[in-house]
Amino acid sequence: MSRDKDNLPKARLPRGFADRSASEIKAAEQVMAKIRAVYERYGFEPVETPFVEYAEALGKFLPDQDRPNEGVFAFQDDDEDWLSLRYDLTAPLARHVAENYERIVKPYRTYRAGWVFRNEKPGPGRFRQFMQFDADTVGAASVAADAEICMMAADTMEAIGIPRGDYVIRVNNRKVLDGVMEAAGLGGDGHAGTRLSVLRAIDKLDKFGPDGVRLLLGKGRMDESGDYTKGAGLDADTVAKFMTFIDAATSDLGETFFSDLEQTTLGESDKGKEGLAELAEIREMIDGAGYGERVKIDPSVVRGLEYYTGPVFEAELTFEITDEDGRPVRFGSVGGGGRYDGLVGRFRGEDMPATGFSVGVSRLVAALAAREGEQDKPLGPVVIMAMDRDPAAMGAYQRFAREIRAGLANAGLDLGCEVYLGSSGMKAQMKYADRRNAPCVVIQGSSERETGTVQIKDLIEGARIAKGVTDNKTWREERFAQTSVAESEMVATVVEVVSRYIGTER
Repeated sequence: MSRDKDNLPKARLPRGFADRSASEIKAAEQVMAKIRAVYERYGFEPVETPFVEYAEALGKFLPDQDRPNEGVFAFQDDDEDWLSLRYDLTAPLARHVAENYERIVKPYRTYRAGWVFRNEKPGPGRFRQFMQFDADTVGAASVAADAEICMMAADTMEAIGIPRGDYVIRVNNRKVLDGVMEAAGLGGDGHAGTRLSVLRAIDKLDKFGPDGVRLLLGKGRMDESGDYTKGAGLDADTVAKFMTFIDAATSDLGETFFSDLEQTTLGESDKGKEGLAELAEIREMIDGAGYGERVKIDPSVVRGLEYYTGPVFEAELTFEITDEDGRPVRFGSVGGGGRYDGLVGRFRGEDMPATGFSVGVSRLVAALAAREGEQDKPLGPVVIMAMDRDPAAMGAYQRFAREIRAGLANAGLDLGCEVYLGSSGMKAQMKYADRRNAPCVVIQGSSERETGTVQIKDLIEGARIAKGVTDNKTWREERFAQTSVAESEMVATVVEVVSRYIGTER
């Protein structure tokens, strides 16, 4: 049946989304397995929340109730309630804790992994869907819980292969920032929107530098493409106060830093002074536990979300790579979190202490891939070639596959086996197996079936020999990469071949 090509749907991805290849999926799963192992060693247990929440469960922060789609993907159900794809994994956890408050053991130590969705402008390395892996402690008011989260974040970085010295866990306290806000005359409910704009401006310090932050604190900033970002709208004097704090926060932390900041920037703010005291406690705990080289106090850390109420932290990669043009590139933050004592309380009418950390899995996998450079393709499955396609032969091939899968599993070899199900001939099937990066193929035509044998071809050894083929003698030697064995010896022979290469690439 012919179709009108002009009316066919376009095969295209929505902006800000991406398909993932098998190698990307496997890389992410390997990273997540290592993260999960660290979290569980600290005594955290899994919980899972759905992709969709009621928009009101996301709170006054996300989305704006007057614009339900602002920042999130939202839609109405048949009851005309607004539902949203989750923006992060923290707000759904707060809803879960409030809904199951009487049943959970507190402190509640849990982890979650999953996709989150943000209805924001996509850009290079900035997607609307990405994977996060969170760990949270709910019900512990002491900053000892925050210090522990930072230690666990450091252990996580090393578990996934980031060596000590190539990352840092940076810690600040939002109470300090609130104190600076109060000293600048931006305290109280009437300035909530402005405070959020200020926080998001300061949060761009590592991306745009002090000059860019200055513009975002004032009228706004226009980037190289001509896109304009509205600023916080502060007057020049107030901008200058914040820049004084930023200059102090980005300087080296000497012994007098805390007292100097208290005297010069916080004014009479009790909340700001309380935040400084908590940072001093965290630093003492970190040093006492032996994490002083990996976890650093850094008052320039902000975190953009408004629901943080105390310590905030970021995991930053400090190593550099070079891009295709030879320019140095740093990935920066690959995770972060903080204390959010008010988020659970939105549902219960009273604060509930909570703190947590989120790893941006997608960004972290990209950073690891960039650091390691182009990797060889991982080993693919053993392929059983379909020399005959009658039901009896195909049934025998599937039996071979079942036996080989069991043999590989019994030998502790994590590799699959498949029967070729296409319609191509032998040459195309060999090309298919090669493109799948199969270590070997199993061949049984009618003549082998009559003698109860199979041919097993070692594709990796064959490829190695073939590289040096210059005459018939070498070509005949290449044939030794293929051997004939009895069906009863098939599994053992395949296991022997695979065991030569499992865990290697070519």
